[in-house]
Amino acid sequence: MKPTIIGENCGYCQGGELLAAFGIKICELDVSQLILFKEQSHPGRCIVAYQDHVSEIVDLTDDERSRFIADVNRAAKAIHKVFSPDKINYGAYGDTGCHLHVHLVPKYKDGYEWGGVFAMNPGQTFLTQEQYDEMIEKIKEAL
Repeated sequence: MKPTIIGENCGYCQGGELLAAFGIKICELDVSQLILFKEQSHPGRCIVAYQDHVSEIVDLTDDERSRFIADVNRAAKAIHKVFSPDKINYGAYGDTGCHLHVHLVPKYKDGYEWGGVFAMNPGQTFLTQEQYDEMIEKIKEAL
């Protein structure tokens, strides 16, 4: 088994306040973690972050990449089941964060930003802790 690679100033690696600045950990998946994005202009928006601090999908072996994509798929199925979006947009960025992760952004035909590219952090919709907890529980049940 290879050693886990951890980024010093990475919210995905360190958790705590670094992660809490933008997300709430839902659970561990096979080779990644599922995170609820706190800004919820797109109800159900989540992030799937790879378990190790690697920058690019090409840094993974074929098996690791397949397992990571399977985690993304599993999370997307749960989001479809719980939130019934018309489409999920997938975004893999990280110019500065350099930790492999994919944003799963549910889009709704009668909702925010339909027909356009989603904003990384529109800063418009934040929920109560109770509302976040309820969303997390529903996603966990759907996994």
